[in-house]
Amino acid sequence: MKPISIRTRLTVWYFLIVASALVAFALFALGVMRQSIYTSVDEQLEDRAVALQLLVERSSNEEIADAVREHSALQSGSELLQVSDTNGKFLYRSPIMERLGVPASRADHKRFENAEYNDLPLRIMTTTITADGRLLGVQVAEPMDDYLEALERFRTAMFIGIPVLLVFAAGGGYWISTRALRPVDEITRAAQAINPQDLSQRVTVPHTGDELQRMAETLNQMLRRIESAVARITQFTADASHELRTPVALIRTRAEVTLARPRNADQYREALKEVLAESERTTALIENLMTLARADTGSETLNFDRTNIREIATEVCTQAQPLAEAKRLQWSATIPDTAIWVRGDANALRRLLLILIDNAVKYTPAGSVSLALQRNGTHAEIRVRDTGIGISESDLPHIFERFYRADKARSRELGGAGLGLSIGRWIASAHGGEIKVESSADGSVFLVVLPIVS
Repeated sequence: MKPISIRTRLTVWYFLIVASALVAFALFALGVMRQSIYTSVDEQLEDRAVALQLLVERSSNEEIADAVREHSALQSGSELLQVSDTNGKFLYRSPIMERLGVPASRADHKRFENAEYNDLPLRIMTTTITADGRLLGVQVAEPMDDYLEALERFRTAMFIGIPVLLVFAAGGGYWISTRALRPVDEITRAAQAINPQDLSQRVTVPHTGDELQRMAETLNQMLRRIESAVARITQFTADASHELRTPVALIRTRAEVTLARPRNADQYREALKEVLAESERTTALIENLMTLARADTGSETLNFDRTNIREIATEVCTQAQPLAEAKRLQWSATIPDTAIWVRGDANALRRLLLILIDNAVKYTPAGSVSLALQRNGTHAEIRVRDTGIGISESDLPHIFERFYRADKARSRELGGAGLGLSIGRWIASAHGGEIKVESSADGSVFLVVLPIVS
């Protein structure tokens, strides 16, 4: 079954809403008109009954019939009224009431009723009055044929007019929905024209200040994010391929050269050492790539627990000191005596600190490297400081990007693959913290900020 388009659904909803409104209005108008008619007629009947009561009250029993007859004659003889005693005997009966055969009736209180005699609809008011000590029943009536015909004409006009209005409303609703959704169709066609080979295209933003403009702007923002993500993936793939191709080529070349002619045991052993060292670097690179890939997909699992960052910093300093001494660098650490608790993964935090210290040692030809841990309000701050060559101002915004090397002239042995700081930033972010860096010609300072738990 073909799905119903939004344009059709909007038209149907518009039709139903207008139809409901018109029907409700017609019923309301008919009710108000009917009520207004009966209220007006009832007021007229009451006025006539009051006038008749005043006339009868001033007349004796013998004069009642003559007085009522004179009153009716003054009204051109068109009034519908009759007066009867308690036995139902008429003291006066207008010719029209007599011709219609309206029976005598009494009521303890004022009563209105609808009746029909000889096909003439009447609105009859029945009440009781006192004249010369006698109780008399008074009935006054008003023909309702003209009023009811007016109501019927109004009902017919509604019955014919509402369907006609609904036809125009449906057509207008369809035209309005088509016009309103035209920008959506244009946005759809523009979005369909965008292909993975060229994500730089954008949809045209209608400057209407409404939902369509916000939708187009949101779509363009999404396209920018997709373009950026695809560019990062493409760059990541290219960089990873380049980084992996180099060690594989070195391993292959070394093996081919070694096998080109017979060699003694020492030469074979030396060649295998070089192959092993290159294989270890390649393995580390692959592990880093897998870590970042799992982090991107959210499948890299960290075991968060209440962790004493002081103990982790102490362990890392024990491992870092030999690294600094191997390069004849001065190593120092400032760690408080009291525990500082954070919620985190101990292994990941240890790896973060080792990455920062390893970078500091690598890029400090001479001088010192230090680590300082302190509590600052609700956060733990870890500073790794070196007196190395520093980072240029143009490189600072990019040092956490994957495969980025601040100094392109550094060798692979010194600079690594450029993934360490990317992994470090991911670890800090996963722990609700951040990494900041300051650098000058006198060295660099990396600051790790982590939230403290009680």
